Amino acid sequence: MQKKNQSPFLVPGIVMMGMILRIPFTSIPPVISEVAKGLGVSVSSLGILTTIPLLSFAIVSPLAPKFGQKWGIEKSFAIFVLLMAVGSLLRIISMPFLFLGTVLIGVGIATLNVLLPSAVVANFPTQIGRYTSTYSLAMTIATILASSLAVPIVRATNWQTLILILSVLIVLALVVWLPNTKQNHVLEPRPADGAQSSIWRNKRAWYLLAYGGLQSLYYYTAMAWLPTMAQQAGLSAEAAGYLSGIFTLITLPLTFVLPTAFTRWNNKQRRWIMVGFSAFAFVGVGMILFNGHSFLFWLIVNLLMGFSGGALFPYLLTMFSVKTTTPTRTAELSGMAQSGGYLLAAFGPTLFGYGFGLWHSWTIQLIVLLVLIVLMAAAAWMVEKTDIIA
Repeated sequence: MQKKNQSPFLVPGIVMMGMILRIPFTSIPPVISEVAKGLGVSVSSLGILTTIPLLSFAIVSPLAPKFGQKWGIEKSFAIFVLLMAVGSLLRIISMPFLFLGTVLIGVGIATLNVLLPSAVVANFPTQIGRYTSTYSLAMTIATILASSLAVPIVRATNWQTLILILSVLIVLALVVWLPNTKQNHVLEPRPADGAQSSIWRNKRAWYLLAYGGLQSLYYYTAMAWLPTMAQQAGLSAEAAGYLSGIFTLITLPLTFVLPTAFTRWNNKQRRWIMVGFSAFAFVGVGMILFNGHSFLFWLIVNLLMGFSGGALFPYLLTMFSVKTTTPTRTAELSGMAQSGGYLLAAFGPTLFGYGFGLWHSWTIQLIVLLVLIVLMAAAAWMVEKTDIIA
């Protein structure tokens, strides 16, 4: 139930925020060769386009709570979605503007990433799970649809048309969100007397940062390299692409169900459930070491790794809200954990691929990934040693 004084555009606005949380970036890699051809440059020269967003997230995330304190959550959303719209349109002009626009979009999305959990706490304090599910499900569905439609759109028109469509969606999200700025929640600054110490000095917060970083590294590495490994094992490009779709689709029901469940389960239940999901990841990665060549083998690998990935991220999003006492502390914890998380995610997949160039094998990287999955489960276990982090 919405409060009577809440804007009727609040829930549609949260859905739209979720929709634009990834698609301005994730729609580009499937058509990167067409973008390079259109600009008259090599594909490798555009490789940094996938790293810029993650680095933007890492750098801007700790600053996002300050924006919420200065302008309020709802007004910050309006400001940074407008920045995203400008950045998105700039990408059409030329290669330098393509990079500049991508940076601006990264800054905007980083701010939304951090402040969305605070928006949920501020507007729906008793329904955190439901509305965390709402925007994370919108994000996942939009990402799947945009990635699927990007290639047909570019083939039928050109890459600039795809960017224009994405820009229109961002502007539409801004229009839907604007009425919500009338009920603006300004985050309270930390007391000057030090009554609330910095989140960066909180040991439990560091456990969540470690968890967030390792789950991001695991997920983005799997997304980036599973199709390549499957093709090297003998599968066709079409079969590898089909498996990649399954990897993403299996996350949908979990994204919808788990945030609410995580708010209902107690610490002990969440602890063992996260160990269980980490075990699925461990088995999936471990299977790759056995060099299976059949479609069924790689289907099981993708199901296991997708199933675990579908649980790991919703857990992180929900804990930002569950483990904090105020929207301000939610934003600070979210900013800290996502900063470290995306820094690891920015370099993890790159180093994973670099290792193959070095050793002409995936074995060492897969063993390292198995160790990191164990550390990720241990970090989640430590997070659940306390009810409240901040």
